[in-house]
This record gives sequence, C-alpha cells and structure tokens, in this order.
Amino acid sequence: MEVNQQARCRELAKSSSFYSTVYSEIEEVGWEHLVRAGGDLSFLIFRVLDKKGRVHVTEIQLDKAYPRVPPMVSADVPYVFNLKWSMNSRLKNLVQQFEKHLEKLQAFWSTLDEIDRSLQIVDSKQASRAIPSRQIHVGNGCFIILFIDNNDPRSLPECRFMGLGNTVNSLRKTWKRNVDKWSFNVLFGNCPYCSEPIAVKINATKN
Repeated sequence: MEVNQQARCRELAKSSSFYSTVYSEIEEVGWEHLVRAGGDLSFLIFRVLDKKGRVHVTEIQLDKAYPRVPPMVSADVPYVFNLKWSMNSRLKNLVQQFEKHLEKLQAFWSTLDEIDRSLQIVDSKQASRAIPSRQIHVGNGCFIILFIDNNDPRSLPECRFMGLGNTVNSLRKTWKRNVDKWSFNVLFGNCPYCSEPIAVKINATKN
C-alpha cells in the first residue's frame, strides 16, 4: 500500500470512531496486506498468499454501523465462505476465516493450475481461479468445456462438447467409450482420438 494512502487513513482516524476503529483494525491485519482503501474506508481490499504462494484478494464493504453490522465479503473464489461474526469480531478475524477457506481449495486450484499449464486453454489469460471450468481446444475445430468439482477436483469432470456436428458426435462417443478408464491421478483421461493420456499426471495423495 502507498505511504500517502496510509497517511490519509491516519488522518481520517482522527475524525470519528468509525474511522478510528477501521484504522486500528487495518494495522492489526497489516498494511502490507491492504491493496486499496476507499475514500471513506467503507471499502477495503486485502491480499493474502495461500500455502502455494498464490495471490488472492478479498473485497470488504463496511457499513457505517460497523462492527454492529457484519461486513459484506467477496473474493476470487468459486464460492464465498460463511462469515462468522459477532460484536467482538475484527477485520483480522475475517482475514483469518478467508485464509482457512483458501486452505480448503488448495487441491482445486492445483488441479486448475495443471490444466492451465498443460492443455490448450481458450482465452487462457482470462482464466480465473473463481471459475471452476475451462474451455479446451482439442483439434479439428472442436472444444471441450470441463467443469471441475471444487469439493472433489480429482473426480471425473462434467464435460460439454462443442464443434462441428459429425466431428463432435464422434468425439462424444469416443469419450463415453473411454470414460471407464478414468483415474483420479489423471486429470483428463484419454485422448478421444488416440486413447493416449493427454492430461497431466498429478499426485494421487491429497494435500
């Protein structure tokens, strides 16, 4: 966070109990984690690293009646955690709950990372960790959309096939024929054209 923004927050802290409360709680979390603060401190963005070093952000909206009114939380995750809040809760408690939520999603993001690194992803630069799907180009003008279960990312993904009629029908039939070869240590089973693995091997032992 920029020094001048921290100074502005410090000045605001002198003007009301709301600003003073928010300022002191930002300090508890750590200014190094604050990405941005709205002009009236009712909007905050914090950055957190997960165990794999991935960067995640959570956006927090504060009511002027804070902390009597719980914060509203959004984040770059497939689903937001249920915030546990009381009058004694502080921003550091919210961030700690966010960190625990990130721990639950490590296997899910590891699966997405392997897919992103190893397969031909459409619009790979736009791929988001909050979206549990990936569109993969498999050749001959055909695409497969994979939907990864964030609770069981090594399970067989739901698949949607896109492309020219005859080609995609053949692709779908071959996929169904080979689906029983699925193994949780192979992300994408076998190539529907050659029956060879086209996906990435991953550790079969869950974290």
